[in-house]
Amino acid sequence: MNYQELGDKILTLVGGKENVSGLTHCATRLRFNLKDESKAQTDTLKKTPGVLGVVVSGGQYQIVIGNDVNHVYKPIAEKCNLAQGGGAAKNDGEKKSIGARLIDTITGIFTPVLPAITAAGMLKAVLSLLVAFHLVDTTASTYQVINFMADAAFYFLPILLANSAAKKFGCNPYLAMMLGGMLLHPNFVNMVTASQEGGDAIKLFFIPIYNASYSSSVIPIILTVWFMSLVEPIADRVSPKPVKFFTKPLITALIAGAAGLAVLGPVGYIIASWIASGVTLLNTYVSWLVPLILGGVFPLLVMTGTHYGIIPIGINNRMTTGFDTIVYPANLASNIAQGAATFAVAVKTKKDEVRQVASSAGITAVCGITEPALYGINMRFKTPLISACIGGACGGLFMGLFTVKNYGGGSPGLMTLPGYIGGDSLRDLMLACIGAAIAFVIAFIISFVLYRDKDEEETAASGAAPETASSENAEEEKKTSSAMSGSVTNICAPVKGKLVPLSSVNDPTFAEEILGKGAAVVPEDGNFVSPVKGTVQTVFGTRHAIGIVSDTGVELLIHVGLDTVNLNGKYYEALVKDGDAIEVGTPILKVNLEGIKSEGYDIITPVIVTNTMDCGEVIAVSEGDIMPQETIIKVMK
Repeated sequence: MNYQELGDKILTLVGGKENVSGLTHCATRLRFNLKDESKAQTDTLKKTPGVLGVVVSGGQYQIVIGNDVNHVYKPIAEKCNLAQGGGAAKNDGEKKSIGARLIDTITGIFTPVLPAITAAGMLKAVLSLLVAFHLVDTTASTYQVINFMADAAFYFLPILLANSAAKKFGCNPYLAMMLGGMLLHPNFVNMVTASQEGGDAIKLFFIPIYNASYSSSVIPIILTVWFMSLVEPIADRVSPKPVKFFTKPLITALIAGAAGLAVLGPVGYIIASWIASGVTLLNTYVSWLVPLILGGVFPLLVMTGTHYGIIPIGINNRMTTGFDTIVYPANLASNIAQGAATFAVAVKTKKDEVRQVASSAGITAVCGITEPALYGINMRFKTPLISACIGGACGGLFMGLFTVKNYGGGSPGLMTLPGYIGGDSLRDLMLACIGAAIAFVIAFIISFVLYRDKDEEETAASGAAPETASSENAEEEKKTSSAMSGSVTNICAPVKGKLVPLSSVNDPTFAEEILGKGAAVVPEDGNFVSPVKGTVQTVFGTRHAIGIVSDTGVELLIHVGLDTVNLNGKYYEALVKDGDAIEVGTPILKVNLEGIKSEGYDIITPVIVTNTMDCGEVIAVSEGDIMPQETIIKVMK
C-alpha cells in the first residue's frame, strides 16, 4: 500500500487541508475535526481502497484504516502542519451538542497518551511474569529499575495529560505541563505529607491548599488546563505589548497554578474518589452488572467511536485503586468475542475472499484491534455482530461475577493478558483467560450456526434454486422476480423531499443496515405523513422517531434527523399517539426543519424496515425527488 497516495486521497476527499481544524489517530482510526463536514465526500471515502469505513460521531469525522493508520496519518499531518499529538484548533463556527463536544474532548485528550500507558502496563506485566517464574527477585536492582521504568508513565500521567489537554483546549502545552509539574513537585508532596501528619494547613497567602496527592491522577490536571485555556487569552489581552513576553506566562502560570492547587485539583481529586467509591460499591453488590452490559455493547460503542469516552473510567480506576474490574475486563471479553465470531465466518464461508478477510481480521481482533473485524465482517453480515455481542456479554458476566482485576491496561486482547497479573497470585490471569475462553466459544458457536453466505440467504428467502447468472442484470431480475412472487407491501414516502440510498446516511447504525433495510429522505418540508395503512406502534418520548406496523405485518421506523434525540422533543409535534389506526397519508408528525438545522443536526430521515429478517426482500426504488404517498420501498413478506 502506498501510504502517501492514500493519505493524499483522503485529505482531498475530506475537503482539503483548509477544511481540517484538527487531526489525531487511535489504534485504527484517523480522527478529523472538520470545519465543514458537508464538504467531505463520505460515499467516495467508503469505497476507497485502504479505507475500512467512515463514522461521524462525537464531534469527529472518523476514518477507519486499520493497523496501518499511523503510516497514513503522517503524510496527512505533514500537509496540514499538525504535530504528532494532533491537537485540534478551536472552531467557533462548529455547532455540536454538549455530549458530542464532551466525547470529542475526552477522545482528544486520552488518545495521544494511550501508547505510554500501554507501554507502562505491559512493562508491569513483564515484571510480574519475571517474578512469578522466579527469574527476578523483588529485592534485586533489576526489579527496581524495571519497576520505576513502568511507574514513570503512571506517576507523571498529569504531565502527559497536560500536554494533550493543552492541544485540545488550544493553549500553550509547555505552560500546561508546568502546571502538571506543580501538582507533582517533591516539595509540594512533602508539604502535604507534613500537613497530614502535623495538622498544619498549607496556605498560599490567605488561600488554603487542599492536602491531596496528584500523582497518577486524571481529572485534576484536565480541569486545571481547561481553566488555564480561559486565563491565557485574558492574560494576553491585559499584558502591555512591550512586556507581553514576560507578563503573559507569569499571569497565566500564577493564576491557573493557584486555582489548580486550591480549587480545581481538589475538585478533581474528590470526583475521582467518588468514582472509585462507586466502583467499590458496584463490586460489592452487583459486580456482574456493568461488565455484562459493556461486554455486550462495546462493538456498538466502537462503531460510533464513543468507546474512548469509557476508557478513561478504567484508567481512573487503576490510578485510584490500583486495578480496574469494569472497563478493561469487559472490553477483553468483547474483543475476543468479535474475533471468535469472525473466525466462525472464516470456517463456514465458501467464498475465498470472505475467508481471507475474516481470517486476518479475526487475528487482529483477538489481539485487541477489532475495527477490521467489525467493519470488514461483523457489520457486513450482521449475524456475526449479534454473536459477538452475546459472547461478549457472557464473558463480561463471568468477569464481573469473579471480580477479575486488570492491573496493566493496553488494548484488551491476548497480547495484554499479562496485564491481569498482580497481587500475590495468578488468580486474575487465570480467571481472565477463562472469561476470554467463554466469550470465544459462545460467540464462535452462535456465529457458526447463524452465518450463511449472502447467496444462500437469498436462495432460502425466495425458495428458488441457486442463481447461476453472474451479471448485475441477472441479479436485479432475480430480486424483482422474488419480490413480486409473494405478497408485496408498498412503503410510501412520508414527506416531500429527495430520496437517497440508506448507505448515504452518516450514521453506521442506519447506513450499514444494522436496524434493517430501507431508504432515506432528505425532507423539504416538515409535514410528515404515514407511509402505510396500519397502526402506530410507538411515538418516542422525544418525538424524533415513530414506529409503525402495517396491516401486512411490516414494521417501520421513521427517524427524523440524526442524533436528534438530544433535542428532547424540541421542534417536534406528534400528531398521533400509540395505538392510533392510520391510513396512507395520515398526518403523523409536524417538524420545524430549520430549527433542527440551526442546532447543527442533520435532517436526513431514514425509513427502516425493522423486521427485515422476517421479510423475503426489501427493495428500495431509485433515487430522486419524491412526493408523499409515492412508493419508495417494496417489501415482500
